[in-house]
Amino acid sequence: MQHSRRKFINNAAKLTAGAAFTSSIVAPLLVHGKAFLPSEKIKIALIGCKSMGFGDLENALKLPGVECVALCDVDETILNSRSKDVEKIQGKAPTLYKDYRKVIDNKDIDAVIIGTPDHWHCLPFVAACQAGKDVYVEKPLANSIAECQIMVAATRKYKRVVQVGQQQRSGAHFIQAMDFIKSGKIGQLRKVNIWGNFNYGIGQPIVPDSPVPAGVNFDTWLGPAPLRSFNNARFHGSWRMFWNYGGGLMTDWGVHLIDMALWAKNITAMPDIITATGGNFAYPDHAHETFDTMNVSYQFKDYLINWEHTAGTQNGPYGRLYGLAFIGNDATLVIDRDNWELFPEWDDTNKKTKVPKMEKQSGIDSHDVHMKNFIDCMKSRKEPACPIENGSLVARYAHAANIALRTQSQLSWNNANNNFGNNAAANALITPVYRSPWVLPVV
Repeated sequence: MQHSRRKFINNAAKLTAGAAFTSSIVAPLLVHGKAFLPSEKIKIALIGCKSMGFGDLENALKLPGVECVALCDVDETILNSRSKDVEKIQGKAPTLYKDYRKVIDNKDIDAVIIGTPDHWHCLPFVAACQAGKDVYVEKPLANSIAECQIMVAATRKYKRVVQVGQQQRSGAHFIQAMDFIKSGKIGQLRKVNIWGNFNYGIGQPIVPDSPVPAGVNFDTWLGPAPLRSFNNARFHGSWRMFWNYGGGLMTDWGVHLIDMALWAKNITAMPDIITATGGNFAYPDHAHETFDTMNVSYQFKDYLINWEHTAGTQNGPYGRLYGLAFIGNDATLVIDRDNWELFPEWDDTNKKTKVPKMEKQSGIDSHDVHMKNFIDCMKSRKEPACPIENGSLVARYAHAANIALRTQSQLSWNNANNNFGNNAAANALITPVYRSPWVLPVV
């Protein structure tokens, strides 16, 4: 904590007494026993600076009273470039780190944004919680089911505000659509069809291994993942197509969209049955381990969620390359990040639609709103729009789907044993084996 805050805490009693006589003194916010003046800056660090993490930081720096005091990345070129970007935005250069542990040790930092590859979410997240810092973490929450559960435990044990980067939870038109569905205006909701077709899901063209680029600490980039040679097709922008670092389209877009299907029914538990079909059917000249073609079904007692993707294509139902179709007895509601629209069922008896037709409802990008919600919740200590439990649940759905296809299994989650029952092959993929000297956190 910076000196000004320590000084304020030491003089809290004087300020409180003075407030009885001086109306100009602003009452402090009390955050877990620590007093904060509303006028004080919130000091943020970014760990993982290349892509979404920096976009999150940019949104944070649009807000008054937020300052970036530190950047951390294992790629020196990216680190230096982003430092210049931050200086242009706020007029002050941040401190640069190549080791996240030094970020965590900096007591002036109030919160961290984690924008690393998925296999690097858990370690800095738990360390940040233990150090009393709040966290904005990109989705999926982690690269395994076990890590997701560890991160939930850390959030609650250390009483941190955590926002998971599933920004649809803050999107006005998504909220409007959820309210519309939950109010019964499409009739009984029995099924949701979800699709996400993207060219990038096939990975990059296969290239031979090459020397590690100058300025990159590749051993640290691998971190807890197994030792492996450097290959540009497994590095920036394409790491998520390899199991040790990510889960392909399933954990990238699947997490975003399946989250909406769970939200519509207020689901907080794993499904009864998970089945998956597909494989790597195309593009043998591209580097990817994750599946380019995939169908998944999540079965509930009275509800069905279907996911499908066909990587390397950019078309889909209703003229949308991605989206959800909430199928009710009276209408189907179709939504993506741009808008939602209603397709009423026909009532043949009364010769009219079962629900009134309506105009398409437009949406806007909600990344900035989601970040604002996080900053506001840091101050109020309220639960953010996408709490840790939401992020964990949908990430576990996505990982379970990948595990079902990888093991050619129909899966059921056993809550009592915290595993997939007697399926040894599936259970072996729940918890990652960390490469020494990295150790899976224990909370």
